[in-house]
Amino acid sequence: MKNKSLVSISDYSKEEILHILELAAGFEANPNQPLMRDKVVASLFFEPSTRTRLSFDTAINRLGARVVGFTDASSSSTTKGETLKDTIKMVSNYADMIVMRHPLEGSARYASEQARVPIINAGDGANQHPTQTMLDLYSIQKTQGTLENLTIFMVGDLKYGRTVHSLLMALSLFNPTFYFVAPKEMSMPREYKIFLKEKGIRYFEQFEMGNLEKADILYMTRVQKERFSDPIEYERVKNAYVLKNAMLANTKDNLKVLHPLPRVNEIHPDVDANPKAYYFQQAENGVYTRMAIMSAIMGVK
Repeated sequence: MKNKSLVSISDYSKEEILHILELAAGFEANPNQPLMRDKVVASLFFEPSTRTRLSFDTAINRLGARVVGFTDASSSSTTKGETLKDTIKMVSNYADMIVMRHPLEGSARYASEQARVPIINAGDGANQHPTQTMLDLYSIQKTQGTLENLTIFMVGDLKYGRTVHSLLMALSLFNPTFYFVAPKEMSMPREYKIFLKEKGIRYFEQFEMGNLEKADILYMTRVQKERFSDPIEYERVKNAYVLKNAMLANTKDNLKVLHPLPRVNEIHPDVDANPKAYYFQQAENGVYTRMAIMSAIMGVK
């Protein structure tokens, strides 16, 4: 994995994914390891972020590296008309690694083709979010004791939700059963369903939040206002599914509720006190998995 960009979760094999999760467990047990004290990481966020950016910054600092970059595209030379190609080539001169979030699908792959240093995709539009997937996998493995043969419910915005797209691809390595719960306007894109069919992986689609008693993992997502060009369409579907505590009454003891956050109103606050709620711990796991990813790419672990 040394010097290997992480643009899509499919860039890593099953063995590489499991290796990252093993490293993450080590960093959780001992989070302050200055293995990258002589490295500089460029953090380029062309799109707003809280958890991803702060957890990357925390991971970089716990590894002893220095971070440079920007948190808002308006503070970069893109406002002067600089192309993404030129930005990446320029930043490659200053850093040992680039972490990038960008609103355009495919931008991370393009950046990896231009850069002289490894690129980590921190989200490219509605396409992929592979480091979120790594922390999701780590969260699932921690809470279930395995990644194999689980029943995963994905609920909400499955059309624009890059987190579910990446997670679906990664979990396909571990023989899951999927339930996709979404209105037609936000259903899982056809290419991902074809991907599952080709791999012989079972999935079911439903429009109501039923059958929750079958779930090992309930993965909630918000309806992303920023992905809608039509505000009327957004208003019509934004409250399609709201998880309430009473709905978890007959679910499995091992069930965990995950969410990539931020939530809006798709998880009622009364769920927070339920021991099956795991989304805040899930966010914490992002620090350890991102430490694992960066240290593996830099070849220091």
